Amino acid sequence: MITIKTPAEIALMREAGRLTAQAMEAVSALICEGISTKELDKCAEDYIITRGGKPSFKGYQGYPGSICASVNDEVVHGIPGSRKLRQGDIISIDMGAIFHGFQGDMARTFAVGQVTDEATRLIAVTKECFEVGMAQARIGNRIGDIGHAVQVLAEGQGYGVVRDLCGHGIGQEMHEDPEVPNFGRAGHGLRLKEGMVLAIEPMINTGTWQVEFLDDGWTVVTGDGGLSGHYENTVAITADGPQILTAL
Repeated sequence: MITIKTPAEIALMREAGRLTAQAMEAVSALICEGISTKELDKCAEDYIITRGGKPSFKGYQGYPGSICASVNDEVVHGIPGSRKLRQGDIISIDMGAIFHGFQGDMARTFAVGQVTDEATRLIAVTKECFEVGMAQARIGNRIGDIGHAVQVLAEGQGYGVVRDLCGHGIGQEMHEDPEVPNFGRAGHGLRLKEGMVLAIEPMINTGTWQVEFLDDGWTVVTGDGGLSGHYENTVAITADGPQILTAL
């Protein structure tokens, strides 16, 4: 069931989103060669808890971390642990926070020191894919307009758009209806209404769009070992256009 949020609820979601964005900023400041993904996870967890929130991911369907830390060919859901980042890696951090009973959810892909031109371009295009998708999150448009915009940009630049995972509605629950694919046909799908809140999150690969699910039950990797980028924000559909709630 799709839940329409009132202006008061969107204001609360903005607070949850701000806390999530602040935690992301704290984690990003630590990203460097030699740090472990577990240390990044602890930073996020401590930041959120000490400010009165709760990490959304920890314990969600049994997930063990407060962030997802996905390195290089890992698309999403990389479990934080002893792995240490190396010069030239890219890492996608996905995190959420619960505050005032509502969820914030966002993701970014970061470079670890000097990275290849290919990695730099992937990070930039993944962000652009989010931006063109969000631009379609307007009253009267359809879900397919978001995915179509992402797909056209990504595939036009020679990238693969992950199809086995997608964005989603969000509110008091992390995952609500509707699903928000990053591919699709313009003018098709659910019509967007004021008060919907969506987690729009392109996952873009340097090669194939196909992915594999690892035996740990969580980590998803690219099907060909290529790099993957991830960019996500919680976005409210308003009379004034789409508004990012996961902002500082």
